[in-house]
Amino acid sequence: MNTGSYFEPIDDHRYKPTSHAGGAWATDEYHFSPVGGLLVHAIERHLDARPATGLVLSRISFDILGRLALDECEIRVETIRPGRTIELVEAVALIAGRPVVRARAWLLASCDTGAVAGGDPERLPAPEGLTPWDMGAVWPGGYIASLDVRPVTPPRPGRGTAWISTPLDLVAGRSAGPLASYIALVDTANGIAARQSPTAWMFPNVDLTVHLHRQPEGGWTGLDTTVTFGPTGQGITSTVLHDVTGPVGHAQQMLTVRPMPKQG
Repeated sequence: MNTGSYFEPIDDHRYKPTSHAGGAWATDEYHFSPVGGLLVHAIERHLDARPATGLVLSRISFDILGRLALDECEIRVETIRPGRTIELVEAVALIAGRPVVRARAWLLASCDTGAVAGGDPERLPAPEGLTPWDMGAVWPGGYIASLDVRPVTPPRPGRGTAWISTPLDLVAGRSAGPLASYIALVDTANGIAARQSPTAWMFPNVDLTVHLHRQPEGGWTGLDTTVTFGPTGQGITSTVLHDVTGPVGHAQQMLTVRPMPKQG
């Protein structure tokens, strides 16, 4: 069992990665999943530093602006559009002073709409009792090695449904909320349903957008994922997101698809 964390804090805004944050496409780069979780964690700390508003994060979009070198990063957060019922917050991750990820989060007012709630897809079978899958047999990197992956059905090209969990903390010595811990695993979706072998084709995502109709709970992130490749170098990874009590929202990732460069 792995122990430790994905990041160690340097101060209130700077973080040092551990080897567990290493990427799947290049082990000297970040896997985006823990970076996404760290950005949400920073947004939540920004929001916690002011009086409670009752707003909940309902959409967050991440744009990956450049190479995510596995190095110290800084997170800057600001409120772009304040409001009593709708608010927009932006967080930027910088490495060596250069912006590498920009995240924008919409927060919406929370109220009781249980009387009209509906439209959810079927919930997934519980992760307990499912057989773990060695995802490291397909993908390298410290992040992938840190995961507990429980497929609901055997993965096949372009289609995968699995529960993802990790024994690691997001940030050493700091308590991350359930939302940050949940989103820290969502970017794994592009790896559980690979349409082609990652040794023959590259298909990294350039973004991640998460829409939530309910705040996730518990220690498992459920991913019901379909991957589509188009004929001109673009692809989409689409995921229905679940927690242990049912569906919580959707995620989309835009892929750049190209042959893996030949060695030598």
